[in-house]
Amino acid sequence: MRIAIPLQQGRFSQHFGGAETFALYTVDVADRTVGEPELDAPPEHGRGIFPMWLRNKGATVILAGGMGPRAIDIFAQHGIDVVLGVQGDDPNAVVQSYLDGTLDATGEVCHEHGYHDCGHDHGSHGGGCHSS
Repeated sequence: MRIAIPLQQGRFSQHFGGAETFALYTVDVADRTVGEPELDAPPEHGRGIFPMWLRNKGATVILAGGMGPRAIDIFAQHGIDVVLGVQGDDPNAVVQSYLDGTLDATGEVCHEHGYHDCGHDHGSHGGGCHSS
């Protein structure tokens, strides 16, 4: 399994589309072990770009704070499951808690902004979904 985590300044980012980097973790589900993450900057935003990019990186799961329903559908079409409402700060701990079944996630879909096909907030310059 390969898990994608959005990062901002090396920490888990609640704003999926605003992530400056993504950590891609290869995990062994049977052993519940997590390999060292591969860090990669995302491509420029565009409709359907993130799903293709993450699928090409081998991602099968995304752990995210918030994302719109159309973006979730597009990821699903690319064979990528999205876990929403994820809480946390340390990306390594977020991945490990996912594997352990103790992840703090609400599953809440983001409906706060106008356009969310790629998970990016085009209607506001704030923190996006679940921001404080």
